[in-house]
Amino acid sequence: MTQTALTTVPSDAQAILVLPHLRIQNANAIASALTHGFPSITAFTGLMWALERKLTKAGIPLKFEAVGVVCHSYQEQVSKGYVRSFNLTRNPLGKDGKTAAIIEEGRMHLNITLVFAIAEKDRPTGAAPTLVQGNEAQLAEWASATGNTLAAMRVAGGSILPTRPMPGKRVRPWIAIVPEEPEAADRAFTQWRRQWLPGFALVGRDDVLHQRLTHLHNTSNATQPNATLLDAWLDASRFNYQSQADAEGKLYWGDPQRKKGSGWIVPIPVGYAALTPQHPAGSVLNARDTSVPLRFVEPVHSLGEWVSPHRLHSLSALLWYAHTDSALGLYRCCNYYQQPENLEGDDEAYEYT
Repeated sequence: MTQTALTTVPSDAQAILVLPHLRIQNANAIASALTHGFPSITAFTGLMWALERKLTKAGIPLKFEAVGVVCHSYQEQVSKGYVRSFNLTRNPLGKDGKTAAIIEEGRMHLNITLVFAIAEKDRPTGAAPTLVQGNEAQLAEWASATGNTLAAMRVAGGSILPTRPMPGKRVRPWIAIVPEEPEAADRAFTQWRRQWLPGFALVGRDDVLHQRLTHLHNTSNATQPNATLLDAWLDASRFNYQSQADAEGKLYWGDPQRKKGSGWIVPIPVGYAALTPQHPAGSVLNARDTSVPLRFVEPVHSLGEWVSPHRLHSLSALLWYAHTDSALGLYRCCNYYQQPENLEGDDEAYEYT
């Protein structure tokens, strides 16, 4: 758990690269030791950097700044019933002819849209900019090359399947320029987000975690002055049913912290925190990469929310940015979504599912 967050949003993104309706087979459904149901957001930031390196080798000068994820559908590979368990694969027999040990792994099928904030990379002095209006042919070529490159990669450990044509939907990768004027950028985002319906975008809700901690400290019926962020996270990750009275005095069971319009809140991992000082490159035995320094870490958890794209009013609310604080040993993803006010009386407000 962490309370560290940035207060400013990186604003040097010149365009967005959209990879719509990716069909992912057997993606990793276990995001951390404490959560499951959707890949960690760090899986998509890792994909972002790996994709940038491959495009650089291919001569495409794009720098990836942030990533947004919109989920259109999912199918977790679990058994049905009140108590569910992951569907596991049967491995071949070992060399001794005995049954191989079963290693539990969670798998799920996804249909997602990835939105990358991009900027021009290493433009020679005096060269004309390429991420500008009027350069649609070059941008379309780069978008197509990105889709072809991604097709040979893994997304959160899953394989990418060919996307079928969808009436009224753009299923091919595309690049759009972000206008410099804020009002024009908002109008453009309003048009872009229509392409991501129906679906739900994953955004960060660190503020809900802090509110839940304050509630545990100040609640009158069960004061917890020593509650930590972990206690608040666990409290927000479950249903806490209590007997409540409505306006007419009738009693009913419900969670007082999960009212109408409060959102579809979920526990998520958002990065890593250091457990040890940084070790020099090659000093740790059996390290995966001996050319870079190594540091042992543990996952950092927070709260997220699934929001319909039509409720997002800016590009920064959708995107996740990587933030590194070497002094604190914190490596986490930050999102800058802010819940609109007065959702309590909104007829379109949705409840927890």
